[in-house]
Amino acid sequence: MSSDSKTPWPGLALASLGAVAFSGKAIIVKLAYRHGVDAVTLIMLRMLFALPLFLLLAWWAGRGKPALSRRDWIAVLGLGFSGYYLASFLDFAGLAYISASFERLILYLNPTLVLFLGWILFKRRVTGRQLLALSVSYAGVLLVFGQELHLQGSDVVLGAALVFGSAVSYALYLVYSGEEVKRLGAMRLTGLATTVACLLCIAQFLLLRPVAGLAELAPQVWWLSLLNATACTFLPVLAVMMAIERIGATLAAQTGMIGPMSTILMGVWILGEPFTPLVAVGTVLVMGGVWLLTRWR
Repeated sequence: MSSDSKTPWPGLALASLGAVAFSGKAIIVKLAYRHGVDAVTLIMLRMLFALPLFLLLAWWAGRGKPALSRRDWIAVLGLGFSGYYLASFLDFAGLAYISASFERLILYLNPTLVLFLGWILFKRRVTGRQLLALSVSYAGVLLVFGQELHLQGSDVVLGAALVFGSAVSYALYLVYSGEEVKRLGAMRLTGLATTVACLLCIAQFLLLRPVAGLAELAPQVWWLSLLNATACTFLPVLAVMMAIERIGATLAAQTGMIGPMSTILMGVWILGEPFTPLVAVGTVLVMGGVWLLTRWR
């Protein structure tokens, strides 16, 4: 059987698994916040448990490959800071103020931010169709933002700003990582950059929080963090990378559209978050706008 006739279902299944698993991160963070933990401690625990896994990934992907040059190490440090440390910390901090569903919709704007940064930084042309797609997506976010503001108060502004900052930080990672992906490979770069982020999160905790405070954490925080590190951090990275190898980046990204829907469903079922007509319409607009942007690019 030729490679062209092979079924895409294994790749689609991996992409779907990655999207759903990664979307569960927001649900776990919201559950952990119910036990009185703060963002600095929570992200440290996630990265502490994930560190051995990403070290193993970096070693495995780098077997037989040339050692990193000084330029490569500088790039890895910068990308690890922007794409995984800062983006993750802002996301965790923002989830203290907004719903998991709204957080996922903001993060789903990532392709629109990549387009905008490409225009700002590299003078890439933006077409009228792309501007229309952007307008549709941001109209959806503003619609849900208005409801969140009505239901949860002015803290939503801070939470939305933090999560949007997370999306911008990760978009910068995507914009600047292309050349390094070609040099090192996607898995090796991901393993190394995430290892940098893990070390930064651990160092941040040691600087800002007493280690003795860990003894006072509820047991639920520990096992939720372990679940977050494995099922919602390391597993989706591997699943999406394997999916891209089988079906390509474009189809894998389109399959990722199930991410926001899975977050909304889990938010309603597990967290008891409201699902109103405004949330439904806003979600359709955000996903539709991103779909149009992907199609017209």
